[in-house]
Order: sequence, then structure tokens, then C-alpha cells
Amino acid sequence: MSEDHYFTADPSVPFTREPVQASVWGHDLALTSGSGVFARGRVDVGTAVLLRETEPPVGVRRLLDLGCGYGVLAVALAVAVPGARVTAVDVNERALALTRENATALGVDDRVTALTPDEALAGAGAGDEDGTYDEIWSNPPIRIGKEALHALLLTWLPRLAPGGRAVLVVGKNLGADSLQRWLGEQGWPTTRTASAKGFRVLEVRRA
Repeated sequence: MSEDHYFTADPSVPFTREPVQASVWGHDLALTSGSGVFARGRVDVGTAVLLRETEPPVGVRRLLDLGCGYGVLAVALAVAVPGARVTAVDVNERALALTRENATALGVDDRVTALTPDEALAGAGAGDEDGTYDEIWSNPPIRIGKEALHALLLTWLPRLAPGGRAVLVVGKNLGADSLQRWLGEQGWPTTRTASAKGFRVLEVRRA
């Protein structure tokens, strides 16, 4: 299965696990990835740029990893921010299973909840009682297409609590600059905070 189809809910390719080593915000993470899941056997370049060009959040309680894959961002956030609970969302059931495994292996499974989008939107995740999050972190699935991506962002960005922010990484050649403009036009002030290896790190604020 090509990575272009990592957003399939139930991949048909045989499931094989593959280890990944990552150093994030001063923590060495031993992770497990797998076939049919985005970035098998590695930390993809975009996520690596996002983690290298940012600092872990401070003073937050509820975090969302949107499009979690095998859970790199979700578990990194949970490890780096001991007081926070993280909801990891993906349509790929295999990705959710790996995220749960990685959270357990790193001892943060009590604070990482891996859910489908429908489950999280129904309030099963770590959001506040009103279903909001302090921050959203995401390497969004750009390849689902512009229309679907816009719908995805307009579904989840309103889940930011007042004063909250989203931190996104998007490839320049995949429309990062036009996405930044579009978000601003939709009433979501967006700033480019970093640019490296062909990727932009965007910070979206709740107005």
C-alpha cells in the first residue's frame, strides 16, 4: 500500500511492525510503526521539522493530535508535558492500535486516548467538558485533497478553547502558503513560525 492511502480506515496490506527511534524535546522515544500506516519505519520529514522547530507546550491540560499516524506527536506531547492529556485522532484503525501500543510502552497510556474522529467528536476524548482543547498539533493529511482538508480543519479548529492555538506542518509544494492565506480568510489568524526542508510550520490562533 502506498503512503498516499494511509488514511484508509482498514488497510488491506498485511500488518508488519517496524521499530522507530526518535529523539524529541530531549526525550529518546522507542516507537513501533507498521505497514499501512503513514511513515512506516521512520519519522517523516514534516513531523521531524515540526518537532525540531518548536518547543513543547507549556501550561496546557488538553491536547489533540489530529491525524496521529502511529502516535509520534501524541506520545511526544504526553512525555514532554506530564500534566496534559492527549487525544490522538485518526481514521486508520491500525494507526490507532499502534498509538495505543506506543503510549503503553512509554508509560503514558493513562493520558493518551486514541480515537476515530467520530468518537472524539462525540466527546470520548480528553477535551474539556465543552469538547474543547487548549492546543491542536498536526501534520495534516494534505493528500486527501483541498476540499476535504478544508472541511477537516473547519471541523476541528472550532474545538480550540478561547486563546488556544493549532500548530501545523505543511509542505510548501503542497500548498502551505495558500493554506495560510485561506485560514486567515476564514477568520483563523495564521502565522508562519518556521520554514525548513521544504516545510512550513504554521501557528493558527483562535481569534
